[in-house]
Amino acid sequence: MSRNNVIYKEAFNRSLDRVAEIGAGESLPSEAQLASQLGISRTTVRAVLERLQTAGIVHWSGRQKSILRLPVRDDYFPADETVSRSKQVESVFMEHVLGGDLAPGTILRESELAREFNLSPSAVREFLIRFSRFGLIEKEPNRHWVLRGFTRSFAIELFEVRETWETLAFDRFLANGPEPELLAWLVAMRPDLESIRDKINQRYLEFPRQDEAFHRAIFEHLHNRFVDDFFQVVSMIFHYHYRWNKSDEKDRNLAAIEDHLAIIAALEAGDVTAARQAFQAHLEQARRTLLQSVRWEEEA
Repeated sequence: MSRNNVIYKEAFNRSLDRVAEIGAGESLPSEAQLASQLGISRTTVRAVLERLQTAGIVHWSGRQKSILRLPVRDDYFPADETVSRSKQVESVFMEHVLGGDLAPGTILRESELAREFNLSPSAVREFLIRFSRFGLIEKEPNRHWVLRGFTRSFAIELFEVRETWETLAFDRFLANGPEPELLAWLVAMRPDLESIRDKINQRYLEFPRQDEAFHRAIFEHLHNRFVDDFFQVVSMIFHYHYRWNKSDEKDRNLAAIEDHLAIIAALEAGDVTAARQAFQAHLEQARRTLLQSVRWEEEA
């Protein structure tokens, strides 16, 4: 199952939940708002709406999206179709490494990982080979895998690449005035961000999905296959860092929410200079929180 297909199916299931919340006889929000609420691209939103209409759940005509009926169990994709095998391995591996306090030099055996993760050895091997290109693990010739560690130098190198490409993407977005469709999508995120901010004590764990959607939208504006692949690394590393140090998690998320809102406010006001300054301040804050929130192996 392709990653995009999994994203689509998972988003469709969440759209059904949203339909159930709103109720029959009412209308779904705009495409931009749906994209924000579901944390997906505008292209995926349209694919979801097409399926909702085909299933007779929604009547979609232009901006009008009327809910005809509530979803039933058979409308949903099965749970095992909404999480890819690679995503399952990624999740349990990151939990194993980050939650297990594993030191650099730790031996990683495919057979042991497969048993611990309750996954096939081939699935684990496939992930380790793909993940090894990031430099966090390495296969010794004719031997086992070795954990090289989430070091400070690794994080700085990764962030430098992220900052370069994301700044390029944002500058391209601002060139000749922000592209209207993406601008509308970002502005539509504001109510959800404000809602999480206003109830931060109860909802701060909802922010990482919003943050990922925000930055994915910026990266996608480059339309560069290599950048798209790199974003998977960004998502995996930088969004897992929200879980590394729980002591200031809420405060970090709140600060990032305020950054997003400042960027959106500047864009909506048409102040390109302020938007660029707010965006750079957000990246600088992201660098600081990453380096400050992690207990680095070389400092142990």
